[in-house]
Amino acid sequence: MILFRQLFDAVSSTYTYLVGDGRSREAVLIDPVFEHVRRDSALIRELDLKLRYTIETHVHADHVTSASLLRQRCGSQIAVAANAGAHGADRLLRHGEKISFGSRHLDVRSTPGHTSGCLTYVLDDHSMAFTGDALLIRGCGRTDFQQGSAATLFHSVREQILSLPPGCLLYPGHDYRGLTVTSVAEELGYNPRLGGKINEADFTGFMNNLGLPHPKLMDVAVPANLNCGRPSDSTALPEEPAWAPLTFTFGGIWEIEPNALAELRGAVQVVDVREASEFTDALGHITGAQLIPLSTLPAHISEIDRNRPVVTVCRAGARSAQATVMLQKSGLTQVANLSGGMLRWRAEGLPVEGDHL
Repeated sequence: MILFRQLFDAVSSTYTYLVGDGRSREAVLIDPVFEHVRRDSALIRELDLKLRYTIETHVHADHVTSASLLRQRCGSQIAVAANAGAHGADRLLRHGEKISFGSRHLDVRSTPGHTSGCLTYVLDDHSMAFTGDALLIRGCGRTDFQQGSAATLFHSVREQILSLPPGCLLYPGHDYRGLTVTSVAEELGYNPRLGGKINEADFTGFMNNLGLPHPKLMDVAVPANLNCGRPSDSTALPEEPAWAPLTFTFGGIWEIEPNALAELRGAVQVVDVREASEFTDALGHITGAQLIPLSTLPAHISEIDRNRPVVTVCRAGARSAQATVMLQKSGLTQVANLSGGMLRWRAEGLPVEGDHL
């Protein structure tokens, strides 16, 4: 069974793809984005996956890769094209190689033209392929920088991508209209640049006259990506909370484990967002917790000390997760949700007040 997730960066309109083997739990991550390292790490952890590789379709000019950060966090290896000119990778890929994860693999196909080091990754059963910027949905990547060549791209796409089975699903590196997937048959039939009876002269004439400005982040992204995303200084790294051992969830919430909260005791504010009747029911409440039901929280945020960390609590963790979002939107920066809520707290034998058991 293939495990597949398509992720998105709204700033650069970049797709990141997680592809895993459901049996071995090994996976690869294609084109990860620096700013989303927490999100991607959380997803890998929550799906109980072992990240074998981060792999790049090319040296990106519009965002910085998180490959180096993920290597530090997950122990993954970095794989890039051998002729991309990047430094610090663990594996340099060439046409015809395979990237294995569990019992499955991706075939590496060289598809230069957008840049000289573009690769397309094709799943072993030819059911899906990841084309980077070589082929977009009803379009393609530009060819006017990073050793790009319109003629080269035409042959790359026609010979290495559109030669796949008609039903093969194609997943691009970007889309700027919200489209997510296409197929070989669709692009052969409807791609206005590369489909139908378009020939090399048609394509090169079109591409050589686009007149597009260079990407805004090109001067930052390209040097960073040639270094596999290693930041030039520590200030570029996403800041990690220092006030407690927290875990970032794929849902975008910082969480704290019950035992970690118990050890902090009076160092944090505990805000219980259940209803008043629940505060003293069978589950009880944490000693010193401040009761502010979720429905009244917006009106009582001013009662919370902004200079001290806050942990939100409810029965199972759902309402308190919403409370952390509200508090963060109000400007509080040190906020976490109690993982599993009072159910976890009681299950781990931690002390409470107000219970009737």
